[in-house]
Amino acid sequence: MKYLALDLGTSFIKGAVLDLERLAITDVVRRPFPAALPGLPPLLVEVDPQAVVVATRALLDELDAYAPDAVGVVVCGQMHGLVLMDAAGRPLSNAVTWQDQRILQPNPRGAGSYFDLVTARLPLVQQQALGNGLKPSLPLCTLAWWSGRGELSGGAIPASLADYVLAALGGQAPVVEPTMAASMGALDLPTGRWHAVALGNLGLGGLAWPPIVDATTPAYAIPVGDRHLPCCPPVGDHQAAVLGALLQPGELSLNISTGSQVSVLAPRFRTGDYEVRPYFDGGFLQTITRIPAGRALNALVDLLLELSRAEGFAVQNPWATIGAAVEATPETDLQVDLAFFAGPVGDRGAITNIREEALQAGHLFRAAFQAMAANYRLCAGRLDPSQPWSRLVFSGGLAQRFAPLRAEIERAFGVTARLCPATEDTLLGLLALALAASGRSAGVAEATAHLRPVYTVEDTAPGAAV
Repeated sequence: MKYLALDLGTSFIKGAVLDLERLAITDVVRRPFPAALPGLPPLLVEVDPQAVVVATRALLDELDAYAPDAVGVVVCGQMHGLVLMDAAGRPLSNAVTWQDQRILQPNPRGAGSYFDLVTARLPLVQQQALGNGLKPSLPLCTLAWWSGRGELSGGAIPASLADYVLAALGGQAPVVEPTMAASMGALDLPTGRWHAVALGNLGLGGLAWPPIVDATTPAYAIPVGDRHLPCCPPVGDHQAAVLGALLQPGELSLNISTGSQVSVLAPRFRTGDYEVRPYFDGGFLQTITRIPAGRALNALVDLLLELSRAEGFAVQNPWATIGAAVEATPETDLQVDLAFFAGPVGDRGAITNIREEALQAGHLFRAAFQAMAANYRLCAGRLDPSQPWSRLVFSGGLAQRFAPLRAEIERAFGVTARLCPATEDTLLGLLALALAASGRSAGVAEATAHLRPVYTVEDTAPGAAV
């Protein structure tokens, strides 16, 4: 039995064939995600939604050639994407991505920004019920911006970007799964329903919010080749990646890529100094997101390459050189604060304790890795001060690539660690979801148990490659 998998990411649309008999991921294909539309006002980031539909259809056609016997489709997608639709399925807006920050524009009717207005209209108890993750990237904020400007039509349907794509492909009305519903910022997590009171506070009660369905429900019928395949509703890419890490109770997930998150599984909803996101089988993730990682490191790389670029000289592989320099620099007293962008560890970065002999790439990035380790330890303490986990689980491109980074983090925590058992963590998560959707597993937890013997990876050696 085979399923097709789609990951509608930010940089790429990725697809693969999932072999449920062999528990294998094959024929991985990547295609660029459509570029943002040019010429938009500052803070606005939009994409032509039809371009995403066309790109997804083309990728499905490619996958069909690899697996003409596939019997279903599972999907994950970038969180916080939004397309406004009408009842006939036509888009009323472009696709607004998670990079959009329009809610930070000044509010012409009062002091502060539109975001300040949203924050003031949502009491703390409502923000907690919504997951305690109110931030400018949420579709809830984009919708409030439209509403505040009188640009929102009553009866319009707010769909996640991934749900819009599947609805357009199948000619159906959109639905939404809890992980995606929460990423829109409007889900009442304790009840699993749209938060009617919060939506009313923001003038969004007149929208036609899509029905919420389970992750393993065959909600769409997607044309693939000469047939229509049942397709489960898209799930959040963060949850898919955590699922692909085969995370267990007692483990702490560190997903480290362009951005990064620390997460732990929780059997029930509990608020704290962190976000709460729905997980699978009725569980939750306690998580802290937007911890400085690849984006902040890229700022340092850009600084080092500024002069060579100005001179027209291209450095072919700066990360390989940086990795070697860090390996050759086991210790440093240089100090780096990576909070170059607003997030949970601050909004002002710094490079301090500079000495001439330490102002080198190896020292700079060794210090950056040490700062990342300290940030993860700090944020993990916010998740649970007792820190009950006995093992770390690394996933994401940066964690996979840099052993010195993993070693610094292990040293900061003082516990064992393991790598995600697949470089394609979201696709492995979708394999688990396909096992549950096909009935081969009773749920996602059982699917994870089936995958662990096949994809088990040894613990990393404590302190290795420091």
